[in-house]
Amino acid sequence: MSEQGAGLGKAARRWFDKAETDLDAAERRVLATTVDRSPVSRDVNESFADEQTFGQRLADRVAAVGGSWTFILAFAAFLSAWTLLNLTLGRGAFDPFPFIFLNLLLSMLAAIQAPFIMMSQNRQAAKDRINAAHDYEVNLKAEIEIMALHDKLDHLRVQQIEAILARQQEQLDLMRQILDREVGSAR
Repeated sequence: MSEQGAGLGKAARRWFDKAETDLDAAERRVLATTVDRSPVSRDVNESFADEQTFGQRLADRVAAVGGSWTFILAFAAFLSAWTLLNLTLGRGAFDPFPFIFLNLLLSMLAAIQAPFIMMSQNRQAAKDRINAAHDYEVNLKAEIEIMALHDKLDHLRVQQIEAILARQQEQLDLMRQILDREVGSAR
């Protein structure tokens, strides 16, 4: 067994009270970075963005544009212009009231835009799950490091108390020697 493997097994037993084989993947990763003294944090957004296909990036852009104030205001202006133009043209309007062609265009836009938005939302949910898992790993490592610091402080405190007790014992021995001399010289 390698030194790291022995360290993982010992750390698994110490911090999780589990055998190394009983750890899940996240716990194993965190313990490996703890034993190696390497960081567990990484830029999840960068790795997620690198894995996106052209279609996924396109869906995100469509959802970003479709959900922006610019789009809402431009679309409101377009609808107002369409309505005003057709109302002022009267009998010569290309889409007279009740604006059936406009309704068809709006229905087609909604039918096309909705799947893009849903794909983008699904991808965002997947990204959120990855971020949550990463946050768990970082928090777990921080917790382990804090517990290790507490152990080190406890160990230092025990060493200091032992040193103080040893000095006190030396002082007591010296005081006994002085008392024994005083008692011996007084006789």
